[in-house]
Amino acid sequence: MSLRPLKRLALSALAAVILVGCAADGSGLTETGAGAAIGTATGAAAGAIIGSMSANAGRGALIGAVGGALAGTAVGAYMENQRRDFERALADEIAAGMISIQQLPNDQLLVRMTGATAFEIDSDRIQPGFFSTMDKIAAIVNRYGKTELIVSGHTDNTGSAAHNQGLSERRASAVQRYLEADGVLPQRIVAFGFGMNQPIASNATEAGRRLNRRVDITIVPITA
Repeated sequence: MSLRPLKRLALSALAAVILVGCAADGSGLTETGAGAAIGTATGAAAGAIIGSMSANAGRGALIGAVGGALAGTAVGAYMENQRRDFERALADEIAAGMISIQQLPNDQLLVRMTGATAFEIDSDRIQPGFFSTMDKIAAIVNRYGKTELIVSGHTDNTGSAAHNQGLSERRASAVQRYLEADGVLPQRIVAFGFGMNQPIASNATEAGRRLNRRVDITIVPITA
């Protein structure tokens, strides 16, 4: 079995675990409290699962494709430099609330894009006005090639669970395809949709629903 199907199986298992612990409607969550913690914990957990699969078939090919793995103290410095480059390149987007950059545990990064700026309502087509932002993200991801990318789509709780699940998957796939078209190695990317099951804010308000409509890119260092 190749590494990519194994990744998908691992992420499916992760989704099941999170569904047990989180209410699907996100009730009671605040933008800076438990909801934000869920988003961060999810990214870190997904990255940990990907990282734990280093012994699986295809790992050696991936390490060869990216020119070797990171090791020791080089990992932290590599990811910190990448974070700083993201913040410099995306300073305008961060200031406008279009993008956020977060440092996660285990030397991982989270690049979060809002659905309001990246996609039209109920659409999985990236808006042309967001292309330049995607190009900036891809340029930095290509510069720091010794990483794997977990692209996850998320929605608010408006509409049916089945519709939201499909929409989140299509949006994650759209981001994956764009990055690959910009030269990011397909072997480095896995895309997954979580539907409305991982809110980072309350779905009781429009402001909260707007935050929940998002695509996250968790960046995980490839280590030996």
